[in-house]
Amino acid sequence: MLGIGFTAAPAADWPDWRGPMQDRHYEGPPLVTSFDAETGENVLWRHDEGGISTPVILAGRLYTLVRHRPGTPAEAEKVICLDAATGEKLWENVFNVYLSDVPAERVGWSAVATDAETKTIFAHGVCGIFSAIDAETGETKWRRSLHEEFGFLSTYGGRTNMPVVFEDLVIASAVVTGWGDTAKPAHRFLGMDKRTGEVRWMNGTRELPSDTTYSTPSLAVLGGQAALVFGSSDGSIWNLQPRTGKPVWNYRLSRRGVNASPLVEGETIYASQAEENLDNTSMGSANAFRGTGSGDITETNRIWQQKGITDGKAMPVTLDDRVYFVEDGAKVNAFEKASGKRVGRRPLRLLGTIVRASPLVAGGRLYVCSTSGFHVIEPTADGMQFVDRMRLEEEDEVTASPIASAGRLYLTTGRRIYCLAAEPEATGAQSAAATTRSAEVSAATAGPAGEPVWVQVVPAESQIAAGESLELTVRLFDAEGRFVKESPAEFSATVGEVTAAGRYTAPAGAHAGAVVTARVGGLEGRARVRSMPPLPWAFDFEDVSLAANPKGGPPKGDPPLPWIGMRYRHVVREVDGSNCLVKITTIPKGTRSQGWIGPIDLHDYAVTADLRAAESGVAAPGDPATPGAESDSDADAFAARFGTAAALEKARMPDMGLIAQRYTLDLMGAAQQLQLRTWPPQVATHFSKTIPFPWEAGRWYTMKLEARTSGDDAVLRGKVWPKEEPEPEAWTIEGVHEGGNLQGSPGFFGNAKESEIFIDNVSVEALP
Repeated sequence: MLGIGFTAAPAADWPDWRGPMQDRHYEGPPLVTSFDAETGENVLWRHDEGGISTPVILAGRLYTLVRHRPGTPAEAEKVICLDAATGEKLWENVFNVYLSDVPAERVGWSAVATDAETKTIFAHGVCGIFSAIDAETGETKWRRSLHEEFGFLSTYGGRTNMPVVFEDLVIASAVVTGWGDTAKPAHRFLGMDKRTGEVRWMNGTRELPSDTTYSTPSLAVLGGQAALVFGSSDGSIWNLQPRTGKPVWNYRLSRRGVNASPLVEGETIYASQAEENLDNTSMGSANAFRGTGSGDITETNRIWQQKGITDGKAMPVTLDDRVYFVEDGAKVNAFEKASGKRVGRRPLRLLGTIVRASPLVAGGRLYVCSTSGFHVIEPTADGMQFVDRMRLEEEDEVTASPIASAGRLYLTTGRRIYCLAAEPEATGAQSAAATTRSAEVSAATAGPAGEPVWVQVVPAESQIAAGESLELTVRLFDAEGRFVKESPAEFSATVGEVTAAGRYTAPAGAHAGAVVTARVGGLEGRARVRSMPPLPWAFDFEDVSLAANPKGGPPKGDPPLPWIGMRYRHVVREVDGSNCLVKITTIPKGTRSQGWIGPIDLHDYAVTADLRAAESGVAAPGDPATPGAESDSDADAFAARFGTAAALEKARMPDMGLIAQRYTLDLMGAAQQLQLRTWPPQVATHFSKTIPFPWEAGRWYTMKLEARTSGDDAVLRGKVWPKEEPEPEAWTIEGVHEGGNLQGSPGFFGNAKESEIFIDNVSVEALP
């Protein structure tokens, strides 16, 4: 049911989770300061699909991400659309969660972004599904699988970044382990055409960060140019040009990733973090610095810093001449914006002990939620005081930030969404804001453009069939990131052919990764193209050249270039007299990984490969094979903890397997099981099949995973047998996933701390 008609977005809506100006400020009719969920006092309506995502409002409709059918085999993620005035559900758009380590409780982590011009809702799902959804009908306009296509990580922590819309772009980010020169992990951004999903640019920050992150970028005008300011997984605040992705400056804050979203006010950046500081072991800091200049501006642009403020989640907000930081431990701090001097003797203590939500500024007050408390705070001459505060029911735990529109306060809890107001007639049209932050930045940096200094080749990232062609367009930008014009260029490609007009043709019959370079005078830009032939495929790695390892050890080579998420964590080595793919154990934070080797639209196919787990060489203390064996008491302690050396050997065995159509067939070492699944943390409630399956390290096994579609269902069958034995006729494990995944790239899964995984004789074949 569509309900009310969709009209152009009024400026009074709340189109971004941070508000129209991305500063968490609401301007409009007064908001209530208290409510009673039990009696319904000041509760205009409630909707029983809550969660952890902060909603947005566009053209009188509320949009948010929630869990779909929690705790059931059909659980998924979805965007819902409600009438913001009545709470009536108008539509929902459901999409599966797959190949992600995120638990169900963290589904809906991100917040959707809106675009009034195209009437589109953009959603970044926890497993990397990125959707452009028609705001009026709920129909999907376009969709990309960011982890299969680009290597976006989807981890157990669930951290998922929020999209940002600017002009004709929608921008998404994550820690990415891709292909070619993006194979090493880094916090990377994709600037996509908001109408089509085509990639305009891809760029990132320093490689090998300590964390994933979810700091939402802020749009701003800094030094006269458009800026995209965000906390990065490398512990710095960065500024990229939003139209090009070109880095402008970085400001170092922390030894670990920055999750709190920065606040940009004029050319001052307010930012916080709750990790270890750079110059000592103290934890957390509140910061103000100037957002101008270039390169590393840490030492030159600091205005002030207050250490010991552990605000790692909530975005800072300003009110008059003060800036407020809400610590993870439920304390509110006020500082003078100009000097950083604390206002008041000490922070204000909230009800509860945990804060995840960002404050809302409205009517000269702060609306602040801990996970278990709702507070309204107002400044005083020497600090702050509570206007009201109340404890929430246990099931009303708050992670999402409160928002407001047209006199209504919207509060999302783990259980439901509340619309809070005194009476329907007490609310009304909100005073129109002059503009949104995005529109303001666009207008202020529109031009005129200067001389070209930056070449953008579009599409910047693409995947085509072997032998197919792709038209490339060259766009020029000036030093401040303004578009100048489209331009002819001199093209070259590392593989394949490219014409003078920019038509690239991939090599026929091969798996290839090409870098296409466009030169305009003394400038150059590039695009990257992955290409694959139609099925069947076969890989035995014998054609991979091995070279001396500069770090010592046996010679090694690289996996096929266009494979996603494979090169950094895998090498090709000679094993048992022939080349094979090896998942190595020396990669930091690379213990558990998956990678993909083809396009995402494949379906109805089988993946087969030979796999072997390396023997870890475990021996109990006192065993002659163990150098430095100690006393009998050590051996007794070993036996008490692990039983026998053989038991410890199994405990250290890896998990290894195949991926087909977004399902994993996993040969589990420590558990001695075979498992078929699509969503690892939810095997108890979601689709999965698990059977006992004893197997040994040091022995080759052949694994085969077959995925078919049958209407809306996925039909899965798997086999595992010792390589030296004939293939059995019977399938080892089978299952049907109703409403399952109907397409997806083939790939590999591995989880190994101490035991390498060997992969050989890979084939992918279409099913009849």
